Amino acid sequence: MADVLRQFARLLKLCISGKGGKISLIYLAVIIALQLGGIYFTIRLVNWTSAFYGALEKVDAGAALWQIGVFATIVGLNSIRGLSADYLQKILHIKWRQSLTDAALNSWLSNRAYWRLAQGERGHDVDNPDQRIADDCGLFVKGILDEGIELITKIVGIFSYLILLWGLSTFALNFSLFGLDVSIPRYMVWAAFIYVALSSGLTHLLGKPLKSLIYTQQKREADFRFSMARIRQSADEIALMGGENVERKGLNRRFDGISGNWRKLASREFLLGCFTFPYQHTVLRIPLFVALPAFFAGNIALGGLMQIAMAFSNVVTTLSWFIFSYKPLSNLVAASSRLAGFLTATKSANERLSGIERAQSISGLHLRQLVLRTPQGTDMLSVPRLDISPGETVLLRGRSGLGKTTLMKALAGGWSDGEGRIHMPTASTLFLSQKPYFPQGDIFAAVAYPASSENFKQDDLHRAIEAVGLGSNDVLHQADLEFDHSSLSGGEQQRLALARALLLKPEWLFLDEATSALDEEAEAQLISLLRSELPNATFVIISHRSTAALAGRRIIDLDPQAEPSAKTLKFQYA
Repeated sequence: MADVLRQFARLLKLCISGKGGKISLIYLAVIIALQLGGIYFTIRLVNWTSAFYGALEKVDAGAALWQIGVFATIVGLNSIRGLSADYLQKILHIKWRQSLTDAALNSWLSNRAYWRLAQGERGHDVDNPDQRIADDCGLFVKGILDEGIELITKIVGIFSYLILLWGLSTFALNFSLFGLDVSIPRYMVWAAFIYVALSSGLTHLLGKPLKSLIYTQQKREADFRFSMARIRQSADEIALMGGENVERKGLNRRFDGISGNWRKLASREFLLGCFTFPYQHTVLRIPLFVALPAFFAGNIALGGLMQIAMAFSNVVTTLSWFIFSYKPLSNLVAASSRLAGFLTATKSANERLSGIERAQSISGLHLRQLVLRTPQGTDMLSVPRLDISPGETVLLRGRSGLGKTTLMKALAGGWSDGEGRIHMPTASTLFLSQKPYFPQGDIFAAVAYPASSENFKQDDLHRAIEAVGLGSNDVLHQADLEFDHSSLSGGEQQRLALARALLLKPEWLFLDEATSALDEEAEAQLISLLRSELPNATFVIISHRSTAALAGRRIIDLDPQAEPSAKTLKFQYA
C-alpha cells in the first residue's frame, strides 16, 4: 500500500507541476466544492422523504403536491451542480493528462533514453512505451480524479450522514440472548459499520488478484497491437517471402495469451461479482429491513421509517465506496504501476553512468582505448587508437558482426556499454543509417529531417531531391500529400536520405551502409556528388563494398584478424 501511495504522489506531482498547474488546483477546488454540494441536496432529499410520506400517511393531497414541487426543485438544482462538476472535471482531466504526457515524453526522449531502452540495456527493459504514454497517462488521470474526488466527497459526506442517522435512530434494539436481556442503543448506526466492514473484507479477499491480471491483460493487448503494426510496416518483405502463415501463427500465439488471461480475469470478476452484484442490488433495501423492528415496535411512523431507511442507506453506500470502486481502483493501481515503472526506467537510463568517456574536440575525431561491449558484458569491438582529421574521407570496414554499427551508435552517443574515450568534433554532424527513418508529413518534411522543412526555401528542397535522382519520381509531384515512404524502393529511400546531407550541409557526415541498397555505379555517383557539394566536409563511411572508397583517401580495417597491410591501406582517387 505504501508503494502504491508513493506512486500516486509521484504522478500527481507531475500532473500539478505542468503548465497551468496553479489554475488546475483552482479547478480541483471548485469541483470538490460542487461535489460536496451534492451532500446538501442528499440531506434535503432525506428530509423531503419524511415530509412526503408523512403527507401520504395523512392522505393530505395538498401537502403531497407541494412536496412534489419541492422534489422537482431539488432535482433541478442538483442536476445543474452535477453537470457543472462533470464538465469542469473533464477540462481538468485533459489539463492533467497533457502535463503527465509531457513529463513522460520528456523523460523518454531526453538524453536519448528511448534509444537505450529500445536496445535493451541492462535493467531498462520496458515493454510497449507507446502504450504506457498514450493509454496509461489517460487511465491514471481519469482514475485518480474519479476515485480521488469521490473519496474526498465520501469522507466529508459520512460525517454529515452519520450525524443525521444518529439524530434519527434514538431508539434501541431490544432482544433476549441465552436468557439475558440485551439492549443496543442507536443500533442502526452500529449495524451500518458492521455490515460494511464485513462486506469490504470479503470484497478484498475475492478481488485481490485483479491488479496483476489487469496488468498482464494490458501488456498482452499492447503486444498484440505491436505485432500487427510490425506486419503493416514490413508488408513488402513479408509478402515477398510468403511469410503470412508464420505471421498468423505468431499473432494466434499472442492472441491465445490474451484469451487465456482474459478467462482468468473473467473468472476472478465472476467470483467477485457473486458477492458485489447482490450487494449493490440489496444495499438500498437492507436499511428498510434493519429498521423494521423499530417500526413494528411503534417507535417510528411510516414517514420516519422511510426517512431513517434512506439515512441508513446513505451511510452504508458511502462506507461502501471501497466495494463499489474495487475494480476501478484495480485498474488505477495497475496503470500507475506501469507508468511509474516506465518513468523509473527512463530516469535510470538517463542517469546511468557509462564507462565510455565523451568529450569534444576542435581538431577532429579521436578514439582512445575504446572497447565496445554487448549489454550482457561481452566484448565486441576494440579500437586502441583512431584519429580522423577534418576534411578527410575515411572508409571503416570489417566483417559482419564485428560491431561497426555499434561503433556508429557509440559515436552518436547512443551506446554506453564499454570503456575508453571518444572525442567528437565540435562541428555539425549528421548520421545516416542503412535503414532511413522518415517522419510523418510530406516529402519535404522527410528530406529536411531532423530539421523542419519550414527552415528551407522550396527551391532548395526541390533541388536536393532532384540532385539524388528523385526529381522525376511521382512522390515529388504529390508534395502536398502525406508522404508514404513504403511507396519507394529501398534504394530510393536511401537516395532521399542522402538528399538530407545536401540540404543540411553537415561538416561531418557519418554513413553506416547508407548506400547498401544502391548498385555500385549509383553508389559511386552519389558519393562523388556529396564530395563535390560538400567539399570541406569530413566523411566517415561504413561499407562492405570497396566502391564507397572511390571518393576516399583512407581505408581502415577494424577487424583485428585482418592482414597488417590492410589496416594502413591508403587509396588516392583521381
